[in-house]
Amino acid sequence: MGDPGPLGPSAHARANPDRPAFVERGRTVTYGEFDARSDRIAAALAARGVAPGERVAIMLPNSVGFFEAWAAATKLQASVVLVNTHLKPDEVRYILDDSGAKVLLDDPDAVEAMATGAPPAGADLVPCEVLAAPVFYTSGTTGRPKGVVHGAFDGDRARLAQQGQVALWGWTADDVYLLSGPAYHAGPGGFVMSALYVGATTVVLPRWDAREWLALVDRHRVTLSFMTPAHFIRILEVPPEERARHDTSSLRLVVHGAAPCPVEVKRRIIEALPHTEIWELYGASEGGATRISPQEWLERPGSVGLPWPGVEIRVLGDDGEPLPPGEPGLVYVRPAGGARFHYHGDEAKTAQAWRDDAFTVGDIGYLDADGYLYLTDRASDMVIRGGVNVYPREIEEVLYRHPAVVDCAVFGVPDERYGEQLRAVVEVRSPVDPAALQAHVRAHLADFKVPAEVEIVDELPRNPNGKVMKRWLRERAWEGRDRRIG
Repeated sequence: MGDPGPLGPSAHARANPDRPAFVERGRTVTYGEFDARSDRIAAALAARGVAPGERVAIMLPNSVGFFEAWAAATKLQASVVLVNTHLKPDEVRYILDDSGAKVLLDDPDAVEAMATGAPPAGADLVPCEVLAAPVFYTSGTTGRPKGVVHGAFDGDRARLAQQGQVALWGWTADDVYLLSGPAYHAGPGGFVMSALYVGATTVVLPRWDAREWLALVDRHRVTLSFMTPAHFIRILEVPPEERARHDTSSLRLVVHGAAPCPVEVKRRIIEALPHTEIWELYGASEGGATRISPQEWLERPGSVGLPWPGVEIRVLGDDGEPLPPGEPGLVYVRPAGGARFHYHGDEAKTAQAWRDDAFTVGDIGYLDADGYLYLTDRASDMVIRGGVNVYPREIEEVLYRHPAVVDCAVFGVPDERYGEQLRAVVEVRSPVDPAALQAHVRAHLADFKVPAEVEIVDELPRNPNGKVMKRWLRERAWEGRDRRIG
C-alpha cells in the first residue's frame, strides 16, 4: 500500500477542504466546514471552562453536530461521555455525576449556535486526527451502569489503533458510510471515526426507517453500514417488489453486531443483498473480539468467527484453565497490543473482568477445532435488547416500589427482532394489571427498559435459602431454543 495521504479530519480540511464529510437531510458539510465548525464549538467549550483531561458529555440525536461536538472536545484534549438519548432525567443525572463531566451538550440548537458563532479567539486547540476515545456507560452484573474507560492513548497508539480498524474493514476515502444506528453506540459511532480518519463521507440517518435506509443507499451510492439484526428484520418486512425499486448494488460491506442474529434472518438478508458482504462482529464497549464473513458463516451457521488480528480468544473453565474444543466455558478476550480498560470508579468490577491480560464480559461459549467461536449463554443476568445493555436489577428495584409488588424477577427471553426482550415475573399482594406495572416502570426508566411481557404469579419459585430461582424461570422461558442467546 502506498502513501494514503493526509489522515484525520483536520488534515483533510487542509488538503481537501471541499471534500464532503457529511450529508444530512440533503445538506452537505465539507471537511473544511466541519473543521471550522468544530473549532468554534471547541472555543465555546473552552470559554465554559473545559480544559485538557476533562470530560464533555454528549447527548444529541444522530446529526452532524454530534460529531462536531466530539471533534471539538478532541481539539481541547478532553474526552467525551456518550449518553443514550432515551434515558430519563434521573438516569442521565447519575451518569453526569459519576463521570464528572464538565458540561452536557444536549440541545441541538445550542450546539448549532456554537458552531456558527464568532470565530474562535484565544482557545488552545490541537488538530483533530483521531476522535478522542469515548467513555461508554454500560450495564454490568451488579449496581448502576459503569463507565468503560479505555487506556489513555498517545498520538502514535491512537493512530495505530485507528489504522487497524481501517485495515480490518478496507476503508478508503471513496467510501460512503450510512449511519444506521445511534451515534452514541460503539459500533455505529465508531465507524464514523474511521470514515473521518480516511476522508470518507458519512450519510446521517436521523432516525431508523427501513424505506428511508433503502432510499439513501440508492441516492448516495452508499458502500458501507453498521447494523443490527433488528435493522435486517425491518428491511425484510419491506415487500420484495418495493425493495427491488432501490439499487443497493453499491453497498460493498455491512457489518452487524450488538445482538445475536437469528440464523434464518441472516440467511434471508444475505439473499436480499446479493452484492453485499455481510460480516458479523462480536465485541462489546470493552473491546472487539471476533468477526466472520458470510462465506464462513454459511459453512458454520451460528458462529461469530475468528479473532481480530492481534486478538486472542480463550475459553476457560471454573479453574481458569483452557477448555478443549467443543466444551463451553467463560469467554476471555486478550486485546491487541496489550490495550486495557477499566470501569470508572469501580476497582472491584475491573479486577473481576480481567484475568491476567484478558477480559470477560460474562459470555459463555466454546471454540471449535478450527478456532471459531460459538456463543451459547451469558454468565451474568445482563440482557442485550437490540444492541443495548439492560441491567435487570435496575428494573426490579423500580417494580419493588409499586405497592402491589411483593417480589419479582426480570430476565431476557429470545426475540426475533431484538435478540432478547425483557420479561418480568411478579409476585403480588393485591390484584394488579400487567399494563399498570409496565406503566409504572415507564414512568421511571427509559422505554427500552420496560418489560414487554409481565407475568403475575401468586408465589415466585425459591431455593431453600429463599432466593428467587431466576435461572429456572429463564430456562423455562427459553425452552426449546437451540441457540441459547436469541
